[in-house]
Amino acid sequence: MKYPTLALLLAIALGSTLAANAAEPKLTPLFNGKDLTHFKAAESAGFWRAENGILIGENNAEKKGNYLWTEKSYGDFVIEFDVRWKATTERGVDTGLEMRSPKIQLQLGISGSLRVDMTGSFYTGGKPAYPEIGQAKDAKKLMKPEGEWNTLRIQAKGNTFTCWINGQKASEYTDAKFSGAAPLGFQIHPGVVMKCEYRNIRLAEL
Repeated sequence: MKYPTLALLLAIALGSTLAANAAEPKLTPLFNGKDLTHFKAAESAGFWRAENGILIGENNAEKKGNYLWTEKSYGDFVIEFDVRWKATTERGVDTGLEMRSPKIQLQLGISGSLRVDMTGSFYTGGKPAYPEIGQAKDAKKLMKPEGEWNTLRIQAKGNTFTCWINGQKASEYTDAKFSGAAPLGFQIHPGVVMKCEYRNIRLAEL
């Protein structure tokens, strides 16, 4: 029996490393930590601001809602960010990331319609609004305690939408309906007193 040479083993190892690196998209900053460059800032004045490397979203005195939309539209992409919040009222925090056309959202915090925590689940606006197959049923086990930073990763590729929470796959939903490219929108839900914070927002187009 012939055994592989050291050179062959090294070549195999190098090939595996290159394949792994090629599979991982190169994420680049979407939020620069200083201002709202890359976002439609004029439409979100009074709701969103940058402070010390953190994107902060708060509703106003009238409890109006708002979306901080990206200037660019995205079809297939991967986005990763850290997020945290701390509820100050019973309604909690209702935020998330809206994507594609027609719109589909990755929910973070309390659902405004269900009044339960649906973090990591996909909201379609249909009936049911949160299809069971797209729910993150183990999200509470994956999330750190309220007020601490959690890392979320969302991938939209073709007809499939996937969410990871702190490195663990939390949910996946497939639907050909949500196929159009559109701006990404960070949400502040109307009718609640809330504050959410994002940092290290990085994105790659696929």
